[in-house]
Amino acid sequence: MTRLSVNINKIATLRNSRGGNNPDLIQVAKDCERFGAQGITVHPRPDERHIRYNDVFELKKIVTTEFNIEGNCQEQKFIDLVLANKPEQVTLVPDVLGQITSNHGWDTIKNQDYLKDMIKVFKDADIRVSIFVDPLIEMVEAAASTGTDRVELYTEAYAHEYHKGKETAIAPYIKAAEAAQKVGLGINAGHDLDLHNLRYFAENIPGLQEVSIGHALISDALYYGLENTIQMYLRQLHS
Repeated sequence: MTRLSVNINKIATLRNSRGGNNPDLIQVAKDCERFGAQGITVHPRPDERHIRYNDVFELKKIVTTEFNIEGNCQEQKFIDLVLANKPEQVTLVPDVLGQITSNHGWDTIKNQDYLKDMIKVFKDADIRVSIFVDPLIEMVEAAASTGTDRVELYTEAYAHEYHKGKETAIAPYIKAAEAAQKVGLGINAGHDLDLHNLRYFAENIPGLQEVSIGHALISDALYYGLENTIQMYLRQLHS
């Protein structure tokens, strides 16, 4: 069964826009779990424009499902944050400073030695590691040599091409997932998945263990309400 992890970055963005604590990020995380989410994802960045580093410590105290911290392991502060909180999963994303959102996966061939070293740091702390990759067979195969437990397929291209032709859009992701299974890697996915394209993706990707969804889900919640929206997303995964 594919798990739904709700990325709550956008809740923090809204809170930060006015100062204070409205909406209450911690209460939203609790409510997401109460409404059926099977995980909570955060992606802290150095400028703390959404999730603040202190938020991670507070969330660690209350998250009862899977806690997933995404970020750039080239930042020592991120490494220290993850090791101090020991989430169930860390997802390594090759962001650059000031990047608005993640827009590419790791080059697991070029960065093979670096990724091996960094993944060992987290695995030695008993933290499951997933690395963000594009849906390219060679990148998935090389990921297996880094020691990672899972890959997270970067799904922006799929979402962008879905309405032009879903069969064509998903084809490289099926091949990438099949390659991951062959080399023994778990499969996560995320970025621009929504109520329109999620069901088809989940039905066609073999071995899909987890999706992380934030922007679309929080946007939908403005219209449908948070509890109803989470249930709607779960139905896309589990119908």
